[in-house]
Amino acid sequence: MTIKLSRNEILQRDSQRLKELGYKQELARSMSGFTNFAISFTIISVLAGSLTLFGFGLGAAGPSAMVYGWPIVSLFAILVAAAMAEIASAYPTAGGLYYWASKLGGPGWGWFTAWFNVIGQIAVTAGIDYGLALFVNALLNQYIPALPTDGVAGSVATLITYAIILSAQAYINSRGIRLVSLLNNISAWWHIGGVILIVGILMFLAPHHANPISFMFTTRFTSTGFPYWYGFALGLLLASYTFTGYDASAHVSEETEGAELSAPRGILMAVVISAIAGYLLLMALLVAMPELKDTLNSTNPVLYILNTRLGSTLGTLLFLIAIVAQFFCGTASITSNSRMLFAFARDGGLPGSKFLYKLDGRHVPINALLTSITAAFILALPALFSSVVYAAVTSIAVIGLYIAYVIPVFLKNIHPERFTPGPWNLGNWSKLVGWIAIVWVLFASVLFVLPVQSPITFANFNFTGVVLLIVWALLIPWYLISVRRWFKGPKSAFDDSEDLDSSASQAVSAK
Repeated sequence: MTIKLSRNEILQRDSQRLKELGYKQELARSMSGFTNFAISFTIISVLAGSLTLFGFGLGAAGPSAMVYGWPIVSLFAILVAAAMAEIASAYPTAGGLYYWASKLGGPGWGWFTAWFNVIGQIAVTAGIDYGLALFVNALLNQYIPALPTDGVAGSVATLITYAIILSAQAYINSRGIRLVSLLNNISAWWHIGGVILIVGILMFLAPHHANPISFMFTTRFTSTGFPYWYGFALGLLLASYTFTGYDASAHVSEETEGAELSAPRGILMAVVISAIAGYLLLMALLVAMPELKDTLNSTNPVLYILNTRLGSTLGTLLFLIAIVAQFFCGTASITSNSRMLFAFARDGGLPGSKFLYKLDGRHVPINALLTSITAAFILALPALFSSVVYAAVTSIAVIGLYIAYVIPVFLKNIHPERFTPGPWNLGNWSKLVGWIAIVWVLFASVLFVLPVQSPITFANFNFTGVVLLIVWALLIPWYLISVRRWFKGPKSAFDDSEDLDSSASQAVSAK
């Protein structure tokens, strides 16, 4: 018989578990299980990732990038999420992946995992909000034709919009976790309702424009200049980038009630529901799509499809639904990013850790918050010089995050004796799921540093590999020369004799 605990008892148990992991209850624990799911679901955001890279996927491999590519990536993303969820149940802390790797492999593994997680999260924030800026400017261009969308002038206009978006999202995050939680709850329903509305309208109001099913499943096309099979592989970036950010459920564990069960469920369900909703959305757009080459040559393929098939008024309204969803997505990404920086700084792993490990009166890691949006803005600055920066940023996000995702999984598989499963676990399937997840990430990591256009020029060069090499060139010597001498991994905030009462009471009363 299951005994139902009161909210105070759940919070007391959460704080006790957090103490066992070595941390005090400093962040406000006011997120429900649904809100924990909502933040990951919001960051995955099928109305953001799949739509902002819709044109890239369409150009890389035509409809097949979505018809076949989305289910393939969805399956592997679910396996990665399941492997992560198992570890999140065992270690429900804001440090998430970094903490897991430290406990399963030692401080060095944790330190490198943390940096890949930080880099990936910054790139995800940049990818989401730069893509949102492109969408906003494409929409504004309908009403202000003089607003540039191409060339250097277009890049400058996009960066200005991007800066405004980042600033607005930082302000919302600075108001505290209760507001962020409310917005994430709204966002989850907004995404579900938005997908249903867009799919329903495209299916029922524009049926006479429908493309035959055979068109979507048999059209072989690529504008990359490479063979079709290569273009199809590149097109997997569309789904791979969309299925990122679900580590957020782990990073807000210390702000979630019943985190040992809520966090793993949030991770897995966010991916599963996104897989279904995203496929329906993409299929609806492909069915309604006008001439393929006209769609690719438009300022924004998604807006072009909606306006062409539904008229400018209704098409723009549906486009606005996607824009609002993308704003929610970026806001949640910044929340996750700031918590990761806070947790890593708490253990002294970052330059300026004392500065970053600071909470304001609302229990918000304000300096980590401002640092995350500043870094995201800087990452997008090369867009002034290269036309493929957005694809490169999204590739960096995919590689950085997925490497961080599977390092703890790898360590768990090779050191099973170090891992004690939590209440949510995979049982006998744990190792098999883990190894499949690891192999998939290795494949994707190689794939997304490859050239995206032929012939290769400076303007279309994929800088992902260069960025990652620079990161390795900095991190490895830094660790060998300095970090390994002083970084000891997660620190315990408690003496053995310290009582938990103040920490537990803070969990109950924090606002």
